Amino acid sequence: MGNDEALTRSLLCLAMVIIIVGISTHSFKKMLVTYFVGLLGISGVLLPDWDFFDRDVSQWTRPVTVDSISPADVLRRGSTRFRFYPVRTIIYAVVYSFGLYKWWKYVTH
Repeated sequence: MGNDEALTRSLLCLAMVIIIVGISTHSFKKMLVTYFVGLLGISGVLLPDWDFFDRDVSQWTRPVTVDSISPADVLRRGSTRFRFYPVRTIIYAVVYSFGLYKWWKYVTH
């Protein structure tokens, strides 16, 4: 799935969530908050430079150099987004869980 298709599907899902929030809460302000939280969430997944972040977390403070790119990385260009690193997954899970929790508390109250 290309980046354009992923962005399109994500924005369509966000539009459905916004409509559901609007119908269930009758609040334009909560719809706007849902829109901005959703855009931040989508951009946090689709916009980062995955070539930079697709390294071990301990390497994130160092710049990417040509010497650090292996031929295997170049050949595996299409599937770099789905490589599993436990620390990166934990960081994303904590940040997104906290954001989702705060959004849910706001929308339901």
